[in-house]
Amino acid sequence: MRKAIVQAVRRGESIRKVARRFRVGLATIQLWLHRAGRKRIERVDWNDRAPVAHLVGRTDKAMEDQILRVRRELKGVSALGEYGDLAIRRELLQQGIADVPSLSTIARILRRRGALDGRRRIRRPPPPLGWYLPTVADVIAELDSFDVVEGLVIEGGTHVEILNGISIHGGLIGSWVTTGVTAKLATEALIEHWSMFGLPGYAQFDNDTRFQGAHQFKDSIGRVARMCLSLGVIPVFAPPRETGFQAAIESLNARWQTKVWARFHYDSLAALKTQSDRYVAAHRARSSSRGDGAPARGSFPKRWELNLQAPLRGKIIFLRRTTEHGEATLLGHTLEVDPNWPHRLVRAEVDLDAEKISFYALRRRAPSEQPLLATHQYKFPMRRFQG
Repeated sequence: MRKAIVQAVRRGESIRKVARRFRVGLATIQLWLHRAGRKRIERVDWNDRAPVAHLVGRTDKAMEDQILRVRRELKGVSALGEYGDLAIRRELLQQGIADVPSLSTIARILRRRGALDGRRRIRRPPPPLGWYLPTVADVIAELDSFDVVEGLVIEGGTHVEILNGISIHGGLIGSWVTTGVTAKLATEALIEHWSMFGLPGYAQFDNDTRFQGAHQFKDSIGRVARMCLSLGVIPVFAPPRETGFQAAIESLNARWQTKVWARFHYDSLAALKTQSDRYVAAHRARSSSRGDGAPARGSFPKRWELNLQAPLRGKIIFLRRTTEHGEATLLGHTLEVDPNWPHRLVRAEVDLDAEKISFYALRRRAPSEQPLLATHQYKFPMRRFQG
């Protein structure tokens, strides 16, 4: 069309007449006439912009890590004291590494990973999902996260609470609409969910008494946690007032309120439940392919019955932040972790079989490094469950 317009003007037609005939603006025609100039039509470059690559290659993480490792080694042992991009590339070639990146690529990697002597903002890669649990971070075990949405009221005064759950690798969700989430209802909902889809390796909650148990008593383990232990699922309790650990379930809570609660007007609890079930079914269908790459879920045991009075076996994990003295509080006990680890994150593993509590250091900047900080003997007192 551009060639035809320029040719029409060159034949003597007015610009306005050509604009009306081809339905384009005067400024557009003037732009094309300026670009054509006095050139022959077949020699005019009609491209609007310079061509760009649609696929941008990026060096894989293993090579980036190797470049950083070589830089550290050269900085420490090089006789010449050289550890820049040229020295790194020379060393990689001498080691016989295949497909060594160019100098400019190595320089970009060093700058992006903050491995330069100049002070620049370091953009560290985010830790993997579930980084605070090694088997979850390595996509060996699945983690289901649960939380409660409160404070919703249907017109007429009916108060509503929703128990939501999501698996962080497979994206499998569940929602239970009720007038009040109790420990008993949460237990029944999780049993229903897991009997249908299988058992995860871990189940994560906040420190709500409906999940963890009463806070005013020492050594209190609630109904939900006991049910998890009975099924071989490790309950995990997120640190209070910390961001990130509950990100997956909090994101689901926000989406549920936007896509289900705020979109429609409900005159009954049944209507809300129907719409919520529709959303859950549609979400599961859309994310079904995501579940193909998730860790396998365990089989729900046949003829299993919940016995809240049975002796507790297995592990419970508490994620906590230490005090200024390097101590952590869990199950009503304040235990020393490490005075050199104040105000830092730790993972406390309560091993009910080995009768001990082990504390491991956690750092988002080094998620794979989780050294053991302290171990304490702990025997859970056997007493009748009241709840």
